[in-house]
Amino acid sequence: MSEQTPPKSILSAELEVIGTIKTSGSVQIDGRVEGEVISQGDVFLGKSGSVKGNLNVNSISVAGTIQGNIIAKDRIELKSTARLMGDIKAKRLAVEDGVTFVGKSEVNPTGQPIKFDDTPAKQPEASQADQGGQSGGQQGGQSGGQQGGQGGNRK
Repeated sequence: MSEQTPPKSILSAELEVIGTIKTSGSVQIDGRVEGEVISQGDVFLGKSGSVKGNLNVNSISVAGTIQGNIIAKDRIELKSTARLMGDIKAKRLAVEDGVTFVGKSEVNPTGQPIKFDDTPAKQPEASQADQGGQSGGQQGGQSGGQQGGQGGNRK
């Protein structure tokens, strides 16, 4: 988000919108929105701003309240005064201390699927050593204290 570029549209604190907001530019929301917000630009939700609905944006900075899910193509920034009840999905996430966030988050800078089943090459060796220590403890317990069995019999 560029902090030097002012938003193209501003919804003031006195304004209440019921329905979908769709813009190709950036928007600052200081009022209340009940409905979906779709923006190809950046969205700034001020301290007095609230949205009850889903947001699909390029980037968003939240200082107010959101009840809904956020999907951001780039970045979600949650300021210390932010209250968010919903799931979020973005490439980048910044969260200040004091944020209230109830929901699930998916943050993936590369946008590529992440594989969690890849194990380091050293992993099997450690497992074998652990198994050997366990069997040594069992054997030691039966044979009166050989190799690691002493630790297995202590109380």
